[in-house]
Amino acid sequence: MIKKRASRVSPEIPTASMADIAFLLIVFFLVTTTMSQDKGLSLHLPPVGETKEVKSKNILNVWINARDQVAFFENDQLTPVPFAEFKTRIEGRLRENDKLIISLKAERGATYRSFVNVLDELKLAGSTKISIANPEE
Repeated sequence: MIKKRASRVSPEIPTASMADIAFLLIVFFLVTTTMSQDKGLSLHLPPVGETKEVKSKNILNVWINARDQVAFFENDQLTPVPFAEFKTRIEGRLRENDKLIISLKAERGATYRSFVNVLDELKLAGSTKISIANPEE
């Protein structure tokens, strides 16, 4: 009787196409992944060198202090404004004077979030002429 020799299968996993599969997966994820980017603030800045004289009655100074409190600076005095009433007061001022320019100033200690919140409220109130000013040191 003739014994057949049992063929042994090697216990290795074929890895010949593993690099191709890995490359295809990398390409797939690179193509399908989207990167989110911060858009920032959408502000339209005037061209450099353009200056105009503005009457003081057409300027409303809005001040944000280091404790993130908002105030109007008029007649050489600060008038605090609760943030809940800020938008309605700006809307009233804009109804009174359609040429109103709002000058926004913030102390160094004011947070970025409060600055952006005030800008958002100004835009929601319908203000289109906003000046961002450096506070006097």
